[in-house]
Amino acid sequence: MAITSRQFEQLQNRTRRSAVPVLAPTIPARRHQVILGIDPSLRGTGFGILVIEKPISRALVCGTIRCPATWERSRCLARIAEVLRDVIRQHSPTVCAIEGLYFAQNIQTALIMGEARGASLVSAAEAGLEIYEVAPRKMKQAIVGYGAAQKDAVAKMVQRMLNLAEIPDPDAADALALALTYAQTNSSIQTTSARRI
Repeated sequence: MAITSRQFEQLQNRTRRSAVPVLAPTIPARRHQVILGIDPSLRGTGFGILVIEKPISRALVCGTIRCPATWERSRCLARIAEVLRDVIRQHSPTVCAIEGLYFAQNIQTALIMGEARGASLVSAAEAGLEIYEVAPRKMKQAIVGYGAAQKDAVAKMVQRMLNLAEIPDPDAADALALALTYAQTNSSIQTTSARRI
């Protein structure tokens, strides 16, 4: 099908007016300065807030939400959500790095872990945080250099990296390690071992 020279000229005029540069500047990835890390568990959910600073990032707060074995699951889940809401309100993080799901041989254990993770995710989502999950092996690889590292090795490395006076509780250390992993992999370009959820 042929077009006349007049039709071609009209087409050119229309495209000139509405043309958008092909290489238009992209919106830069959001740089997060305050990161919440969460290591979910029904009886001991670890949390940590990390502030990105040069040359060394610093931990604002970290801890473990303990729930006694005598508490029913629903009470534990409510406590996890309540404490995390308070931590988020006090420290205003903009992003959350949460431990990804891992393979569990016991289906009951996996379900209970999923419930604790769900309570944690609700608290972060309610606050409008961007949420990323980091696989446990990737976190250990990033922090210790070995994907099957033990919790105490992670805790010692977190203490060293953040210049902490004491070794944090293992669950709190894992939460800080998740935040550190997110910070390391997202320091310049939005390429990450974390997956947004």
